Amino acid sequence: MGIVAGLDSSPDFTRIVVCDTDTGAVLRQGYAPHPVDTPDGAARPSDVDPQAWLLSLGEAAGGGLLEGVQAIGVSAQQNALIPLDAQGSTVRPAMVGGDKRAQVAAADLIDALGGREAWAQAVGCVPQAAQPVTKLRWLAKTEPENARRTAVLLQAHDWLVWQLLGRPVRRTTDRGGASGTGYWSAATGAYRPDLVELALGHQAMLPDVIGPSDAAGTTPEGLLISAGTGETMAAAFGLGLGFGDAVVSLGASGSVMAVHTEALADTSGMITSLADATGMHLPVVTTLNAVRALRGTAELLGLADLEALSDLAMKSTPGSHGLVMLPYLEGERTPNLPHTAGTLAGLRRESMRAEHLARAAFEGMLCGLADALDVLRGRGVEVRRIFLLGQAAELQAVQAAAPMLFGAQVVVPQPADYAAIGAARQAAWALGVSQGTLDPRTPPVWQGAAAQVLEPGDELAVGQAVRQQFISVREQTHPGAFRS
Repeated sequence: MGIVAGLDSSPDFTRIVVCDTDTGAVLRQGYAPHPVDTPDGAARPSDVDPQAWLLSLGEAAGGGLLEGVQAIGVSAQQNALIPLDAQGSTVRPAMVGGDKRAQVAAADLIDALGGREAWAQAVGCVPQAAQPVTKLRWLAKTEPENARRTAVLLQAHDWLVWQLLGRPVRRTTDRGGASGTGYWSAATGAYRPDLVELALGHQAMLPDVIGPSDAAGTTPEGLLISAGTGETMAAAFGLGLGFGDAVVSLGASGSVMAVHTEALADTSGMITSLADATGMHLPVVTTLNAVRALRGTAELLGLADLEALSDLAMKSTPGSHGLVMLPYLEGERTPNLPHTAGTLAGLRRESMRAEHLARAAFEGMLCGLADALDVLRGRGVEVRRIFLLGQAAELQAVQAAAPMLFGAQVVVPQPADYAAIGAARQAAWALGVSQGTLDPRTPPVWQGAAAQVLEPGDELAVGQAVRQQFISVREQTHPGAFRS
């Protein structure tokens, strides 16, 4: 068939991979940071000129990188909202990331529709500060003139696809990206324009949601552009996730997502019901405290880095001599305890050693993520295999404890640009369908990610005992925290 490209426009950079359409082998790659003017040491800005994404895209594609490419797929950061006026010009810079300015707006929206349950039933998620629907509410309250001028709503991958196609009259998105907006329901596959009006104060034009294997269009040069999708969905597609697979992502905060056959409405708000890039669903559960709990412990113990913390933890044993850490250092979302603090329980003279505290930090973090997995399992989501992502996944203490605490096979993929690879795979799918060589219901089969596979083995019973120790402390400290 030839070669295709996938580009991932993340919050900080553009990454492009050029892949063989039959095997998915990466043939060439390009990279460029976004030219965003952020002072050294300053936080990433919440407002970004989307032209910066085009500039880095052009730089990453330099040197003939795309020569011979027949189709391009686009992955981009989620929750980046680009409000356009009736002429297609940006009303203001794109609103990106988990914008703390919108926290009050999220609470306003929850109340305006009648509570968390009403939102869960409407669109499968409860408004959070990062979501486009919440940013619309903030815009209406804080920048009313800009809100009045807003006529079209796009997300980052929608806007990039539109630009690549030469800004046609028709604007498109995919179900994966749409499912994170807060005004599209993964359960019904339809927009809720009334929620846009509730947030923005008036209706706005929304992009057409096209199918996973559909093409968004063709450039004047004849290059096919696929539907595109959000980074989470593209990474899942690049990893080759299927039914029975889950992903545990270890960042400062943590997330657990799994492939499922249907959308899940969760009245507690712990599950965000996203759609994937294939026609399936990706329910997601987030914890606020993952690697930040490890970093805090390393600082407390005067250790230079997480590798030193891992080495120290390996000198302890499963159960940390009875020491249990509830790692709710920033409050917590799973369970919903926004104003709580962390807890260290089981202090005895014999447990008050640095290695036991180090081990308790790893076990506390992983048990918190196991709680999130159990939220999904409790709703009928099958979890046979768990992909562990993030730099902390390489730590020996994580790899030693994760299989026994999660109670499943753990796969640690080699680091790669999975979102860009997923975007390329989507491009190959759309290209194959357009040429009549692929079924629109079945994506191309690409070689799986190179990975290390870890089994719980004989330590499963030990892991269950450690989990029970954690659960006992959690229930004693926060009784009924997981009751709806």
